[in-house]
Amino acid sequence: MRRRFFLSTGLLLAAPALAQTRQALPHEWIFGSWIGGQFPPGEIGGQECLGGATVIFLRDVVLRATALDVAYRQRLIETVAPLPDGLEFRFVPAGPVGGAFGNRPPPDAGFGCEGDPNLLRVRRRAADEIIFPDCNEFPSPLRRCRPA
Repeated sequence: MRRRFFLSTGLLLAAPALAQTRQALPHEWIFGSWIGGQFPPGEIGGQECLGGATVIFLRDVVLRATALDVAYRQRLIETVAPLPDGLEFRFVPAGPVGGAFGNRPPPDAGFGCEGDPNLLRVRRRAADEIIFPDCNEFPSPLRRCRPA
């Protein structure tokens, strides 16, 4: 009987230490697939939207589609900073691509934003709508893909 008492008391005292609260990631709200950006987003949903996603935000990676290639470009996230109206992503610098004219960053490594190709600012316009300000490759808003 005593043993059960001490065991249950020990478990009750240890429970708060075991149930550590996880700190929410600053970019958790943006996780998922987004359509639009390169062209105005249409009113599509479900599998059609997910199959044509322009940008996909994950915990450690941002994937983006290009107009001329079927493969997504992958950018590893170095840091994410919250902004008053959105987020600022800093990516791990893209490795140079060798060629006849020497090493240079891949032409579509960034998002076509002014300045640093390893920096992306995201502005939240609505619950399911974002824009990439000052990014000439993404002049239109993006909308979140929702299941049908």
